[in-house]
Amino acid sequence: MSGQQAVVEMSDGVRATLWRLGSEAEDAMEGLFQKLEENPLLGEYDTAEMVYRASASTVGGEELIVRYLFGPPRGEEDIVRILSFSQVRVPAQLKYGEDGEYDDPPGPVPGPKRVDPRDPRDPRLEEIEVRQVTDAWQRIVTWLTEYAPASAGALRPGASEAELAGLEETLGVGVPAELKALWGLNAGVDNVDGAGFLLRNWALMTPDSVISFYRMQMGIQQRDGNDEFTVWKPSWIPVCSFGAADVAFGLYLDTRGGELWRWSRYGDVRAEPEFRSVTVLLEEMADALEAPSLAGLPEPGLVEGGLSWGPPSDPDRAALWEPLAG
Repeated sequence: MSGQQAVVEMSDGVRATLWRLGSEAEDAMEGLFQKLEENPLLGEYDTAEMVYRASASTVGGEELIVRYLFGPPRGEEDIVRILSFSQVRVPAQLKYGEDGEYDDPPGPVPGPKRVDPRDPRDPRLEEIEVRQVTDAWQRIVTWLTEYAPASAGALRPGASEAELAGLEETLGVGVPAELKALWGLNAGVDNVDGAGFLLRNWALMTPDSVISFYRMQMGIQQRDGNDEFTVWKPSWIPVCSFGAADVAFGLYLDTRGGELWRWSRYGDVRAEPEFRSVTVLLEEMADALEAPSLAGLPEPGLVEGGLSWGPPSDPDRAALWEPLAG
């Protein structure tokens, strides 16, 4: 960046969103924009989306989240381009430490519930899902073993049928066949460099971490949630996290529709799912590894034997990142 101040820009549609949030939101954003002009790197960088996020509070105590681009590869030099605003409510007792974990325990946690029967499904469809997931995952693991051994080495062994049944019983919700198939092949990753190798740098959660996070979220929902503010729903199963030990962001599978949606510590709501299914996530990833030109941004690359979609946020590791050829 040059020595001059950055310029904050936004489209008319984005500006209209800010107007709809009211005068208090406009006042809060005016102060934040001044800070971003002085320091465009003020926000927290989201490596999955390759955007920055910054927050400000109104006089009334509402928290506002701003998503913006700055600098390559998606942005422009000296331009802070505002992408969206969202007004969120964060539970008063919900606090995160620097590592993304909760500083304070969420309080009482509901005990295990009786597993609700899933809606009747054609078993032939589930067989197809299992076959597709198995095929895509084997393509991914084969590629990792040959080109990214650090990432391949992070994989844990598959879960047994008894372990998966115990997971369902503990969560109180049926796990879809495609997710069972994935965890049956490899039940998550260890917390090592290269573990966050899934498309857009997500890390596959272990069944234990799934149970722990699900219970925590349901406990917070029971304590702080209401009809207007949903922290978590029983039908949401966490699948991927921002890091093997960082649950500040992640993807959950909504068992009602099979889509993968994003959760965030900011509580923002997405209009569209990240992926239409676990199968779509894995097939897109396998295709991108075998033909990197299909990947788009962030593009796949290697860092010390580990797969990384785009350069890592750590400057030392980013300097070692090399994009895949082809």
